[in-house]
Amino acid sequence: MAQQVKEAMQRLAKSMPKGGMPGGGSGGSGPNRAAKAAASATGALVAAGALGYGAYNSVYTVQGGHRAVVFNRLLGMKENVYGEGLNFNIPWFERPIIYDIRTRPCNLQTLTGSKDLQMVTIGVRVLHKPDPRSLVWMYQRLGTNYDERILPSLMNECAKAVVARYNASELLTKRSEVSSDISKELRRRAGGFHVLLEDVAITHLSFSPEYAKAVEAKQVAQQDAERAKYIVIGAQQEKKTIITRAKGEAQSAELIGTAVKRNPGFMKLRRIDAARDIADIVARSGNKVYLNADSLLLNLLGDADERFEKSIEHEQKKQGGGWLRGSS
Repeated sequence: MAQQVKEAMQRLAKSMPKGGMPGGGSGGSGPNRAAKAAASATGALVAAGALGYGAYNSVYTVQGGHRAVVFNRLLGMKENVYGEGLNFNIPWFERPIIYDIRTRPCNLQTLTGSKDLQMVTIGVRVLHKPDPRSLVWMYQRLGTNYDERILPSLMNECAKAVVARYNASELLTKRSEVSSDISKELRRRAGGFHVLLEDVAITHLSFSPEYAKAVEAKQVAQQDAERAKYIVIGAQQEKKTIITRAKGEAQSAELIGTAVKRNPGFMKLRRIDAARDIADIVARSGNKVYLNADSLLLNLLGDADERFEKSIEHEQKKQGGGWLRGSS
């Protein structure tokens, strides 16, 4: 274009006269030639500008991860979808519209109610992209900002519909199932708008403060109940232990009584064991002992054993069982 303008200016300069012509008959030819040269230069400039405009606007580039649809001023939207690279169009009559078909995220957080009427705050993240085969339909009905027009309402509706099917406790224990149901519902609804969903995930899930306190109180009550149950079990075991010990002591006392009745020497043996233990304790103690030997059960040489045996014999005679000494 610049070269054409330069050539037009050179032609205009060559056509201009360098000096006045003698004589009056040829004086009007100079201005005519100048006007023709100016008109020719103007035409050349207009042609060069039109050619440059057409050359600049007749091509467009589609970047990687994008697609293009073309609007024609006479025919409307063309049915073809143009891929990446350099493409051609008719200047002014056609206008390209570029779509980004790469995966993009969309986040939404909403407040809804569960099946047991508990308020739940749930956050959902969706990875989406337009269907490259349906870009013409999408531009005619939704425009280039399709995600802002349809996804927030769809995500809000699907999340609330799915959460309403579960109790508050099930939203925690069956989180993967809840996420799968939301994904299925969203894919079904978004498919009607030619929007492809690659992933749907629950990013946030929280309950009202009142419900959180109730859950905490329930857990504390369950722990207290379990603790009380173990205390009761321990008390029952302790009761059995005491009964068993008492039975054992009773049987032991009965056996000892029988042994004493049949053989008084058993008591002598016990007295000797007791005297040995007491003597060992007294010997190790640094204190002085002023009690007599009978009080400390250390008198093994006195008549304590004889008195004990006589008392035993007396009791047996009263009971009619004087066979220990009387029979001899």
